[in-house]
Amino acid sequence: MSDKTVLVTGGAGYIGSHAVLALLAAGHKVVVVDDLSTGNREVIPDECEFVEGNAGDQVLIAKTIRETCAGAVMHFAGSLIVEESMTNPLKYYRNNTCVSRNLIETCIQEGVGQFIFSSTAAVYGNPAKVPVAEDATLYPINPYGQSKAMTELILRDACATSSMRYIALRYFNVAGADPAGRSGQIIRKATHLIKVGCELALGKRQGMSIFGTDYATPDGTCIRDYIHVSDLADVHVLALKLLRESGNSQVINCGYGTGYSVKQVLTTLQNIIGKRLNIVEEGRRAGDPEQLVADNCLLLSLMNWRPRFNNLEQIIGDALRWEQVRG
Repeated sequence: MSDKTVLVTGGAGYIGSHAVLALLAAGHKVVVVDDLSTGNREVIPDECEFVEGNAGDQVLIAKTIRETCAGAVMHFAGSLIVEESMTNPLKYYRNNTCVSRNLIETCIQEGVGQFIFSSTAAVYGNPAKVPVAEDATLYPINPYGQSKAMTELILRDACATSSMRYIALRYFNVAGADPAGRSGQIIRKATHLIKVGCELALGKRQGMSIFGTDYATPDGTCIRDYIHVSDLADVHVLALKLLRESGNSQVINCGYGTGYSVKQVLTTLQNIIGKRLNIVEEGRRAGDPEQLVADNCLLLSLMNWRPRFNNLEQIIGDALRWEQVRG
C-alpha cells in the first residue's frame, strides 16, 4: 500500500471533485472511481487515474485497490437529496448504506489503512441544542440522514474488529464552487438553495420557492450553516493527515459555526446581482430541520484548520460564476 495514493469514490461529483483538487495540491496520487450517474468526467483532472464503476462493486474496488496500491479511501459516492429520500427511501438505503457496507468490507479485506467518510449534519435531525456538537443524540428525520447514520455505525463496528481507522465528517450545508473555476455544483435538478438561486438569477429558472416561513427563527425560515466547498475539501486532506498521525477514529463536524436563514441567503444573492427575483413562499417541506449550525470546536482544535472562504458573499459569488460559465 502507498501512503500517497488515495482512492476517491464519487470523485466526479460536487464535493468529491473538490477533494480531488485539494489532494493533488497536497502531493497525493489520486484514483477516482465514479459511475457517472450524477458526476461529470470533465471535472476530473488529467493527472488522476479514472475508473468508471460503482463504489459498491466489490470485485472492481478490490482490483482497483490492488492495482493502484491505494492506502486510503475517501468515500463520497451516494445520493444526497433530502426531499427525494422522503419519497424514495429504498434508493437511499441502497446507494448510501448498502454500497458503503460493501465498500467498507472490501477496504478491510484489502488492507486499506484509512477511510474518510462523507457524512452529514442530517444525522442530528432537529437538535435540542444549537450549535450542535458531535456528542449530541442522533435522531435523523429523513431517510437521507438515517442512511448516513447507519453507515457511521457500520464503520464504527467494522473498524473495531480490524486495523482500518476512519474519520466521519459530518457536513453542514456545502455551497460555492472552486474559486479558480475548475469545478462546482454539477448535479442536474438540484435542490440546494444557493445553486437554485443562482440558476434563477441567470434565467435558467422562472422562479423558486421558500419552503416554510413559520419556523421558530427570527424571520420564520430555516437556518443553516453554509460552508464553502473548497474549505471543506481542505478538511479532507487534514483529516487524512490526522488519521495517519493519531490512528484514532473520529467523528467531526464540518461547518463555520454561523447560521444564515433562507431569506438572508436570498437577500444576499439579490444584493449581489442587483435585482429582485421571483420567489414564492410555500408551506414546509417534509424532512427539513428547523436549524442546523455546527459546533466546530473539535474541527478547529484537532486539525488546526483555518477556513479561507468563510464569507457568504464569496460562497454565493463563486457559485454564481460557476453557473455562468459551466453550470
